[in-house]
Amino acid sequence: MHIGVVFPQTEIGADRGAIRAYAVGVEELGYHHIMAYDHVLGADPAAHPGWSKPYKHTDTFHEPFTLFGFLAGICTLELMTGVIVLPQRQTALVAKQAAEIDILTDGRFRLGVGVGWNHVEYEALGTDFTNRGRRVEEQVDLMRQLWTTPSLTYRGEYHQVTGAGIAPLPVQRPIPIWFGANSAPRALRRAGRLADGWLPQFQPGPELDAAIAHVHEGARSVGRDPASLGMEGRITVRRDTLDEVKELVDRWRDVGATHLAISTMDAGLRNVDEHLELLANTMTALR
Repeated sequence: MHIGVVFPQTEIGADRGAIRAYAVGVEELGYHHIMAYDHVLGADPAAHPGWSKPYKHTDTFHEPFTLFGFLAGICTLELMTGVIVLPQRQTALVAKQAAEIDILTDGRFRLGVGVGWNHVEYEALGTDFTNRGRRVEEQVDLMRQLWTTPSLTYRGEYHQVTGAGIAPLPVQRPIPIWFGANSAPRALRRAGRLADGWLPQFQPGPELDAAIAHVHEGARSVGRDPASLGMEGRITVRRDTLDEVKELVDRWRDVGATHLAISTMDAGLRNVDEHLELLANTMTALR
């Protein structure tokens, strides 16, 4: 099981030196990959009475593709978006950006995608929030064709491409696509049908068992072997929970996770040094 980290988006700030120090430090500690969350805009609660969603306009979010272009030049870690809100972005542009990151990382890239939940963000980006689930399926199909075909003509319900392609093509053809999936059975079955791997939103237990069953059902419905799908779990660590880390990691391994991300966000840490210290102590606990 590959163990990586969650890039502390909301706490790392805008200092490029801090970002560099974090990536270099994570690699030196022996972690496998960095996962970065995605939000293009944050909603101002003052303009949206009753707003109770996570994140707001003051929360820091570095744009993942640009961030990964920077990280690719300073570390050899695998990079993963966890997840790009795909239906609010232009499909061909995402395919181009992902191909570039795949080249810059020499094929050490996984594209995590999801449909998102923030209607405010969709509105600002000029995209339709109501049909995002249907559109993401066509987006995945088109991106895979763009990554493997120098020139194509594509006619879909939401996309048209006439005799065009991207160059250079990525190292991985196609780039692995991983789906973020919540508890909705339709979304979970979609992951099983279309994804190379998926990111559950639960810890091991009955809810995760039910989610896995839906994902495997979706895979079998199109003749796929459920065992061929990757699964990336996620755990949050704090200074006072280090003694629980090994047990949590073992539980993810026992349910078949191929990857795991360690998150130090919202752990009361003040700077990059403290994030790296906690990650170092986590790695010690695992060893």
